[in-house]
Amino acid sequence: MALEVCEIFSSIQGESTHTGRPCTFIRLAGCNLDCSYCDTAYARGPGRPFTVESLVGKVIEIGCPLVEITGGEPLLQQETPALALALIETGHTVLVETNGSLDIDDLDRRCIIIMDIKCPASGQEQMNDYANLDRLKPHHQVKFVVTDRNDYEFARNLLAARSIAVQPGNIVFSAVHGKLNPARLAAWILEDHLFNVRLQVQLHRILWPDTERGV
Repeated sequence: MALEVCEIFSSIQGESTHTGRPCTFIRLAGCNLDCSYCDTAYARGPGRPFTVESLVGKVIEIGCPLVEITGGEPLLQQETPALALALIETGHTVLVETNGSLDIDDLDRRCIIIMDIKCPASGQEQMNDYANLDRLKPHHQVKFVVTDRNDYEFARNLLAARSIAVQPGNIVFSAVHGKLNPARLAAWILEDHLFNVRLQVQLHRILWPDTERGV
């Protein structure tokens, strides 16, 4: 069975705890959400078909040990766990970025899952699968994309109410580009002593501010 691929490219990792590292990105096509701040709407449409074997071959040809499978929403595609496993077994470190609405348990436990929890201003808060919080492993990462103070308080209150079993520093707060000044988000984090939270600034927007697709 083929995977529908929007694009595959090499770049610098702009998010997560791997920010700044060279990375090969496999962006799969299709998404089940419609976030207000979506910056990859072009990935919603149909992609080009690739087998797992052909994608692994392309990644090996590129030669970068760090690979991210992203979207769209990669877990919509049945073959995504097989792709992640094949990349791991060829010696790659595999990041899987998912929107948090679908069960993450089918992914190999060696994957580094970067899971969104949708805040209210995304318009998709009702799609959060909160059972995923109990499926997380210490090496996984959780991301809150924050548009405003209400989003921040939603994230802060959720962290106070729920135990999330990821390592310190693996909970990421990211300000929506053009909507919230990251300095303001930093001030809120410091005021509330959220010592296990990492502030994220999207590095790729700084390096390539006029580029809308992968570079």
